[in-house]
Amino acid sequence: MSLSGNRTFVGFGFGAIQAGLFFYEAYRSGNFRRLVVAEVQPGLVKELCDSSGRYSVNVAHPDHIEFEEIGPIEIANPQTQKGAEFLAQRVAEAEEIATALPSIRFYSTESPGSIHRILADGLMRKAATAGPPAVIYAAENHNTAAEVLEEAVFSLIPKDQRDKVRSRVRFLNTVIGKMSGVVVEPDEMRSRQLIPITPNGDRAFLVEEFNRILISRIHFDDPSFVFQRGITVFEEKDHLLPFEEAKLYGHNATHALGAYIGIICGVKRIDELKKTPGILEFLEAAFIEESGAALIAHNKGADLLFTPEGFKAYAEDLLVRMFNPYLGDTVERVGRDAARKLGWDDRLIGTIRAGLRNGISMKRFGFGAAAAAWVLDPAILNSKATLEVTLGPIWDQASPEGDEKRKVLRALEEGWDGLRRWREQQFPHLENFIQK
Repeated sequence: MSLSGNRTFVGFGFGAIQAGLFFYEAYRSGNFRRLVVAEVQPGLVKELCDSSGRYSVNVAHPDHIEFEEIGPIEIANPQTQKGAEFLAQRVAEAEEIATALPSIRFYSTESPGSIHRILADGLMRKAATAGPPAVIYAAENHNTAAEVLEEAVFSLIPKDQRDKVRSRVRFLNTVIGKMSGVVVEPDEMRSRQLIPITPNGDRAFLVEEFNRILISRIHFDDPSFVFQRGITVFEEKDHLLPFEEAKLYGHNATHALGAYIGIICGVKRIDELKKTPGILEFLEAAFIEESGAALIAHNKGADLLFTPEGFKAYAEDLLVRMFNPYLGDTVERVGRDAARKLGWDDRLIGTIRAGLRNGISMKRFGFGAAAAAWVLDPAILNSKATLEVTLGPIWDQASPEGDEKRKVLRALEEGWDGLRRWREQQFPHLENFIQK
């Protein structure tokens, strides 16, 4: 396969999602002639340049791993003046753009090569030259990522130019349920026969084959204009928030639940969790009876997903994918940054709050959140009173209401007590233990 279309795609950040989803699907579509990426790591920039812009991605299927070479892509470092200028000009020419960064915090920095500066420069050039209309996929795991990025970009555009620029661009939120990662251990790469990113590289991209990605509905001001995406596999939704909540409080929450329990048990990989008695039954019940019941109550009528049958099918499919041995996800990767994942509105506490608001017992998520807190601060092992000391500062920024905070703490304290007893009893069948 080669680049044969007539469109330009620009990506910011060259991690597993950018490489294994956006560039992968743009390349496979045959609709693009230029693939351009912004990356700040000089070593990775050099590595891709040395390989003539070609890289490999490993794709995990249910029963095997295959790899595909993609490229050539063009790469530039936005932290250099030459790179920033090159990227701004490519933005002016692009029809599709994607940010895939560790966090929305990276949208706006003091650096001259900050993404919001390059986008503002490129979009003003696009408007001034009547360049092609474009969409920008905000792929960071945040419910209002597109709005945050748009605000940052337009803060740099003079008021008298904003309407003209806005007529040529739309910022889109995304719901990306594709599991992915970067494998860095040489022994694991060899044992699993993974192809490195480049022939001289020491890391490998590994992504699952899943590509049902949801995005905001695209609406331009001119009702007669219909924007045609080059990446055609994505699915547009009029109201994306319910699906974003299902991703965060369903998929992400249950994934994290398994990871923190796995860390407590000394398990390395998510698929190895199956060796823990009762963990599959526990995670399925947490996903469907706790997270699912809360999401259905909150989003009833929004989509067939938010019905008992629809959510059960969603959960069962995701659990099979999570435990795919060919994906080989690690509990360390899924469980990293426990403080963020214990945030008041994030996947663990946010799910508990949603359940409690709807009168649902959240004993499994209380158990899992206590495990996450335990990972964050091992001193919690000695006293459940330490829960509030550890989590209070994390929650303070959200200014939680006192009564709700007490209810959430009570759920975690009960989870802490169960987790301590489960550990002392040498990890008996987890779901049976929870139900006693």
